[in-house]
Parts: sequence; C-alpha cells; structure tokens
Amino acid sequence: MQDTVLTLTQITKRFGSLVANDSISLHLQRGEVLALLGENGAGKSTLVSILFGHYAADSGKIEAFGKPLPPSDPNASLAAGIGMVHQHFTLADNLTVLDNVRLGSESLWMPFFHNRTALKKLLDISQRFGLFVDPHALVGSLSVGERQRVEILKALFRGARILIMDEPTAVLTPTESEDLFTVLAQMVAQGLSIIFISHKLNEVIRVSDRVAVLRAGKLVAESATAQTSQAELAQWMVGHAIAPPQRHPSEKIGSPVCEMHQVHTAPARECLKGVSLTMHRGEIFAIAGISGNGQLALAELLCGTKRMSSGQVVFQGKPLPANPAKLVALGVARIPEDRHGVGLIGDLAVWENAAAERMHSADFSRWGWVRRRVAKTYCQALIAAFDVRGGGANVSSRSLSGGNMQKLILGRALLHPQSVTGKDAPVPELIVAHQPTWGLDIGAVAYVQAQLLAARDAGAAVLLISDDLDEVLTMGDRIAVMHAGHITPAREAKQWSREAIGLAMAGADSASMRSSRTPHFSATAAMA
Repeated sequence: MQDTVLTLTQITKRFGSLVANDSISLHLQRGEVLALLGENGAGKSTLVSILFGHYAADSGKIEAFGKPLPPSDPNASLAAGIGMVHQHFTLADNLTVLDNVRLGSESLWMPFFHNRTALKKLLDISQRFGLFVDPHALVGSLSVGERQRVEILKALFRGARILIMDEPTAVLTPTESEDLFTVLAQMVAQGLSIIFISHKLNEVIRVSDRVAVLRAGKLVAESATAQTSQAELAQWMVGHAIAPPQRHPSEKIGSPVCEMHQVHTAPARECLKGVSLTMHRGEIFAIAGISGNGQLALAELLCGTKRMSSGQVVFQGKPLPANPAKLVALGVARIPEDRHGVGLIGDLAVWENAAAERMHSADFSRWGWVRRRVAKTYCQALIAAFDVRGGGANVSSRSLSGGNMQKLILGRALLHPQSVTGKDAPVPELIVAHQPTWGLDIGAVAYVQAQLLAARDAGAAVLLISDDLDEVLTMGDRIAVMHAGHITPAREAKQWSREAIGLAMAGADSASMRSSRTPHFSATAAMA
C-alpha cells in the first residue's frame, strides 16, 4: 500500500458569485502520477493555486505528508516539499543555470566554498534523475527542453517531493517530450509524486496512474488510467462526446494569395533568414517548429507590425503594406499567439474588443464617433455565431476564460461586419493563425479547428503556425518547418512523418537549416 503524501478535503473557493472550486476532495500517493484534467475554466488553475499558496480556500483543508498546510503561503508550500513547473518558464536568461536554481532559495552572494556546495548538490540531483544540463551555461543559450530541465532542477533543489507540472510538453519537440517522460519515470521510481496537468489526452493515458476530472468547479470523475480511454476522458471533461474535426484534402486550392521571396528581418532574438513560401486560396499551409525560431517574426510581418530588412512579400499581386489597418481592410485576419497581451485588451468590454480592429472604419465609425449600437449588434452576432460564453457584450474581456477569449478573437477574424447587415460578407483572403488552440481544452480545440477548416473550404488561405505536432499533421494541406529563422521546403502532409518533422524541428532537416545539438555534458568538468 502506497503512502498518502497529499490530501485535499472539501476545498471550496468562490470569486463573487462564481464557485471556482466546489467541495473538491483529492489525494495523491507516494510514487504516483495523478493527471488533473478539465476544460478551460473548470477550476484546475484555482485548485493548483490554492495548493501552491497563491490563493486561500474559503473552506476545506490540505495536508501534506500528514501535516496541515498553512493557507495562502507559497513559502510554506515550498517548505512542505511542493514544487511547481510552470508552463511559462520563470528563468533569468542572463544568469547561469546554477544561479537560476539558487535564485530565491539562497543568496547569490555567498562564500566560494558555499558555491561549490550548491554546485555539488545540483550535480547530484542532475545525476540522480537524469536531468543533465551544464550548470555554468547561461540560460539564454539553452534549448527549450534544457530550460524545462532547469525549472525541474529548481524545484528539486528546494527539496520538492511533490511536483506540479502544468502543460509540460506544450513547447517541446517529440524527442524532448520523450526525454521528459523518461525523467518522470525516474522520479516516480525514486518516490516522487507528480500532479500532471495536460490537454493532450494521449500523454495523460501514457504517463499517469490515475486521472481526476473537473467540470464547472466540481470533481466529476476519478479513475485508474488503465481503466479509461481518451474518448471517455473527453466526455467527462465536456459532458458529452467530442467528435474531432474531419480534415479532408482541399478540393479548391486556387491562385496564390501571398508570396514571400528570400525575406530577412533585422537581427533580433527572433528573426527571418531568407524565408520563401507561397500561400494559396483554399489551403491550410501549416508551419511546425518550437516557439522562438522565427514564427512570431513571420506572423508579425504578415500582419503589418514588423518590417522586413530585405526580400519581397507580394499580397494579392502587390507589395505587402506594413500597415495593420490597411491589411485588415484588404482581408488579412489575424489570430495572435498571445491572446492576453496582444489579442485582447482585458480592461475593455467584449463589444469593444470585437470591433477593435475596425473601430475607425466606416463599419463602426462615422465622422469620428463610434457607432456603439452597430458595434454591439455585431458583437451579439459574433457571440451567437461563435458561442462566446461569459456574460455578454458588456462584460470585461478579462473575465472570459481562455477558450472564450479565443472564440472572441476567432469570431472577430472570421465574421465580417457586413454579415450583420445582410450583405454578402467577404471571406478573409489570408488568415494568420498563430497557436490558435494553445492552452485550450479538447472541446475548444475541436471548435477552433473546425472553423479554420470551414474558412479554408470557403476559399481563404490559412497560415497555421503551431507547436502542436498533432495539430499540424491533422490540419495542414502542406507543411513546412521553421528552425533558427530558416524554413524547410513545403511538402504535402502525407509526405511527412512525425519523425521527420521532429528532426526538422531540431534543425536536422536540410542543409539550409543549422544543426542544433545538445552539447556534451560532463559533471567532472562542471566541478572543475
């Protein structure tokens, strides 16, 4: 019988009239992986925030290793042996691995002998769990997979015996994901316990021992993983069966909408280096790759917020204007990667965000005055057409869940204001969809993907940029891979294998893309 290391009893948390967690009871055993599942807004983040001390529960109690866990105290959670690996890494790029691991747990201004003690402890942990990374390397020089190892090392260095992992494979290549699963197996074999949060149900089935499913703040299902299936998990999460979108080969691939020829952008942390590609009407051109390899620069260039330093971009037969408002008027629809910081203005109402990209156009403005009634009528049509839930047109956009924020952005991109007036609304010429399903639950993912396929079938050219290899293979008519600012030649989806895409994501696809290998690591050299 395994020992119980964590017990949550009747945890309830309210935000005003919203019950985020409704009397949730869970337990975690030593050497166990518990997968925590649920739709966006189901209450997972709130529950984890309570566990890690960021929120205080309104009622209920938590025990870690048989002792009560003080509420609303992150330091108490850390001291109790609870660590968290966030989806977005919290690392200082200009510091070394060792300094990042020590940061926040002890002063960096310690005697030299203490530094060596910390280094030895880090190397021992690295060796024990197979988390090899050069302790003297600057974090800014590391790959995404290596940075994640640093995040895990930070938690273990502080004595974590329970590890919360939030979407740990979201930014990893297939090979890096396999490496992570190997590390998790070693951790569990040595008695660590893991709470694994993921929307990728195939990973959940593979990694976890048990699953717990939240829906609308309630714990609706618990099961041994071996006794359930992906289909059943999806149904528990959303309350009904989910039919994934069925992609069929495009039958209406037409003329080029946008062509890029040897495009470079100014040197920066993320830039384009001689990128050439062509996007056609009626197709989804999918780009795979690890975030930070030029995808953001490409999306910003095509949306008019970034200029090229050399090369040529032709849109509808004319040079692409570096002007976002003009591009929206010409039929470029954007779904940005950062829905919070770029896609929406959280303090504005839903209707204001719905009209934001065309606020100064004749659709929503006259003689310098905003046509509020028209804008709100359009927003109500968008809410109905794209099933945006969260309180209506007048609520703050910040109050929406991630899935509903994405539906709002998707509707703004795809639903032209003229559709509300009964006119024949134009289909977007080009849709730049950057990570359109990132962080969404399975129901929202299926919805967004179905809308993009419908836009393609209506004649739009869709540029899909995604870290999710399954999404790229499911959605793409043609696929290319970006690495270090370069892009591979595009090929039909059926000509790619998962292994080939994974290699290309690591920079090994063609001579035009530079190899990216993890440097040899030596513990002996690190101590020298």
